[in-house]
Formats: sequence, C-alpha cells, structure tokens
Amino acid sequence: MAEPLGDWTRTHTCGALRADDVGVESVLLGWVHRIRDLGGVTFIDIRDREGVTQVVVRENEALMNAAKRLRSEHVVGVKGVVQRRSDDTVNTKLATGEVELLVRELRTLNEARTPPFQIAEDSPVSEEVRLKYRYLDLRRPRLQYNIGLRHRVTMAVRRFFDANGFWEIETPILAKSTPEGARDFLVPSRIHPGEFYALPQSPQIFKQILMISGMDRYFQIVRCFRDEDQRADRQLEFTQIDVEMSFARPDTVYGVIEPLMQQIFKEIGRDVTVPIRRMPYAEAIARYGSDKPDLRFGLAIADVSDVFRDADYRVFKEIVAGGGVVRGFAVPGGNRYTGSQIKALVDQAKQMGLAGLMWVRPGEPPVSAVKGLNEATLQRALAQADARRDDLLVMAAGAADGTSKLLGQLRLVIAKKENLVPADSYALLWVTEFPLLEYHEEDGRWYSMHHPFTSPLDEDLDRLESDPGSVRAKAYDLVLNGSEIGGGSIRIHDARLQARLFRRLGISDEEARVRFGFFLEALEYGTPPHGGIALGVDRIVATLAGESSIREVIAFPKTANALDLMAGAPSPVDARQLRELHLKPQG
Repeated sequence: MAEPLGDWTRTHTCGALRADDVGVESVLLGWVHRIRDLGGVTFIDIRDREGVTQVVVRENEALMNAAKRLRSEHVVGVKGVVQRRSDDTVNTKLATGEVELLVRELRTLNEARTPPFQIAEDSPVSEEVRLKYRYLDLRRPRLQYNIGLRHRVTMAVRRFFDANGFWEIETPILAKSTPEGARDFLVPSRIHPGEFYALPQSPQIFKQILMISGMDRYFQIVRCFRDEDQRADRQLEFTQIDVEMSFARPDTVYGVIEPLMQQIFKEIGRDVTVPIRRMPYAEAIARYGSDKPDLRFGLAIADVSDVFRDADYRVFKEIVAGGGVVRGFAVPGGNRYTGSQIKALVDQAKQMGLAGLMWVRPGEPPVSAVKGLNEATLQRALAQADARRDDLLVMAAGAADGTSKLLGQLRLVIAKKENLVPADSYALLWVTEFPLLEYHEEDGRWYSMHHPFTSPLDEDLDRLESDPGSVRAKAYDLVLNGSEIGGGSIRIHDARLQARLFRRLGISDEEARVRFGFFLEALEYGTPPHGGIALGVDRIVATLAGESSIREVIAFPKTANALDLMAGAPSPVDARQLRELHLKPQG
C-alpha cells in the first residue's frame, strides 16, 4: 500500500553522506536496492542516481514489520540519524561506505512488481529485454553513470563555446530533401498534398547560410536522422556537436576543437596533449590500412616493394613490376608462433580477401615461408619493417590501397588477439587531405567523399575535370581509438566553383537549382570563406565510458532492426490520419 510523501523533503541524495555527517538527521528518498534481513536487524540499501546508502532498521517492532514488507525496487522514504559504521563493516566500494542511517521513520511511497531482471546486479540480460524495459535498465548504476557523463560532456561543450564567442542557433527539423548520401526520413505535408519535408541528416546548408548571414561563429547540439542500417556505432537518430566559423582555415578549426577535446576529457579526469597529431589520408591508408587508424598500438604497415623488385621470388617481383606493392608489418612476439598458429593466421588472411600471406621469422639465418629467398633479401625486408628478433614479419602483395586495407584489418585482429591495445588509453588523430571525389563503378559516376560543399585544395583545383581522382579536399576527420568521432571541411564559398563541382558530380545546372537553388542564390550575396566540423556525441561518450556500443550511452535507443521495443515504434496509424496526409493505406 503506497503511503503519501507528506511534508517530507529530501535532505541528502543517496550518494552524499560521509563521515563528517555523523549525528546529522537525514531524509533519504529512493529505491530499495538490496535487503538483508538478519532477524533482529534489517539492512536496506537505498539507491538514487547519485549512489547507494545503507540504512538500518532495528529495535522498533512497527518499523521492523514495515521493513520486512519491502521488496527490491519499492520506492521508499527513510528518516533517521547518520551513524558511523564499525571498522569491520566499512564498505570501501561505496562513497557512503563509512556511514549508515539509523532509521526512525519509514514510508513506502510505492510498490513495484518483480522486475524481469536484477537492477542491483550487472548480470547478463538479453538486449531485447533490456530495451523493452528500458525504464528499468536505466536505473542500473552503469547506465546512470553513462547518462550522467553524457550530460557533463554536453554541458562542458556549451560552456566552452559560449566562452569562445559562439552562438547556439537552432536550425529546422522539417527541411527540404536533398538526397546525397544516406536515405532521408520523409514527412508528408498535410497542407501541401503530395509534398514532403525531410528530417535533416545534418544542418549543413543551414549552418553555411548562417555564415552568409554574418553570424560568424555558430554551434548547436543537434539531433540528426539517417535512414540507414543500424550498427554498434550508428543509430537512425543521433546527436552531434555542429560547428561553423567564418574566415576559417583548417588550422582555425583545429585551434578550436583541440581545446574543446581537452575540456571534454577533463570530465573523466584525463589530459589531452595538443596539438593533436595530423596525418594525410594517403599516409593513413598506406601505413594503417584505414582512414580512421587506431594508434594505441604499433603494427604500422611498411612498404617493402623495393626489396622484392629484383628478388628471386617471381610472384612478388611480377606484382611490383606491374605497379603493385609488397607491404607488411611485424607481429610483436610472433617468432614464438608454432607452425599451426602461423597456418591459422595465413588462413584467416585469405578469408579476409588477401591472396596469400608470406611470413619471415628473424634469426641467423631468417626462416621464410618461401624457400630459396636469399638471406640478404630477408634481412632487408626485416630491417625495412623494423622487425625485432622475437617478431614475425607478415607480408602481402597486390594493388596499393587494397593490400594496405586488408593488412589493416589483419592488424586489428592481431592486436586484439595478442592484447596489444593498452587498457584505458586514448589516441586522437586528425586525418587530413581526403580525396575530394570517389568513383563508383556500378553507376559510372563520381561522388563526393564527404559532401558536395567541400572545397578542393587550391593547388589541385586545376585537375577537377582532367583528373578528378587526384584532387584532394580541405577535409579533415577527428579519430579517437580507431573510430571517427568528427568530420568537417572548409566549404566552397564561390558560387561558380560550387556550380562547377555540381557539374563534375553529374548534377546539371537545372537539377542543382531544383535541389539547392536557395543555397546557390545565397552564395552570390557576399559569402565569406568558412568551414566547420560535426562531432558525434554518442561515439565520444561511448568511448569515454568504455562502451563498445553507442546504445549504452543513449537513453532510448533503437534495436539493430530499428525498433523501439519499449514504445512499440514504428507502428501502424489509422486510416483517418493517412487520409489527412493524402496517403493511401496499404492492402
């Protein structure tokens, strides 16, 4: 039976009481976390989002009877006096572990059904059950820490930008569909039959228009929407820190975002060294096989093509002669691998798509998978890859980018298998000078690697029509522990260059006017050079919290099948609503 709160007011949270509070009268309000009935005395752990406090019920028969009726997750109020625990009962795992509350009054504010899983234990629970009962899952200390961390990060972001002259400006949620990249979520218009709004994939055009409007420095913590397949680091709706600056160069953006990252990392008590390392895209692909390399460990890929250009190994020699490469990396401690372990590694490389994997064990003389290669060739390959005596050199050959990308995947697998990633470590990196465009064979046209408003490097602009694949962009991604947490660029501010790029992308002048007419017109009214970036809040907080999935730092995420199991979305709507929106029911 629920009792009224009455005139009680909480004096302390369940994480606040300390030894200095001994003798203080306190009122705690929260949920029953655990109960231990020892007959003549009952210990109850009371929980709220700030922590847990042990309360003690003894001597008073009415209170003892009330305590015995309590169950996990009942909502309670307790009033009593703070007392010190005996030395042998101090709980060093709790911030409140030196004290307990001796209860004088107890009120059961509400009862609870037996939960479908334990709130007090971080025991395995299926994701379907956790998301169906998300309101219970969110009571668990781990999730409450994550959501609290997310709050602290976004507050730090707002304080930082305010102190640095940025204005937070809201941009429309109901916008125009400009298909380019992921699929839009469309919203039918009731007032304009047959026409649709789109939920924004990004405020990109609007924030550029704010620069045209003279707003100079803009930011927004904004919800964005993309109708794409779900992954551990991707949801249909996500939150980003959106930033734009007038008169910006890449260094201008780095100079703002690097101290911002320092402020964000302070929320977990960690320092960020600036300037953050910068690496051109071409180097990232060649040395790590990825445009978002994880730099928390070594295993850098070395190019050993010159070693095999004139070697006796015909396979590698012919590949190099044909314009391909031989690349590889040293596996720390790999010289201890048995023959069966090496075979398993070779088989795994083939499953990933490599045609084969050649290996070399350092020694006197070195031992190779290929018989007949002379010692001098093997020693040169080992030296070029910085392989030490206890390492194993693995190498593959083929087209440059493809070979590096497959070796990059193998690099990550080996790092995980050999526990080479330092625990509780963070590595930030700027990846710069991305290709402006990428060619898609399936439809025979060029696409923007980032988006069509990205400016080419000035020195590459003359090759936009003649050799578009070689044109680099004033684009940059911020990478954290092998995950892209932000991407941005310096934008095109010249209307003629923007029209030129649209034509290069196969977008006619007429189509460009239909899709982007208002923006192209705005560019003609004195647009300043400008640029910015968007940072993924979900990915940043997940990494700081040590979570492998962004679902663990989002209050109400969707499943891998894009379902909201708690609310039952998506769901059918009645025929009347469809008629109002000028839509026909299916079936």
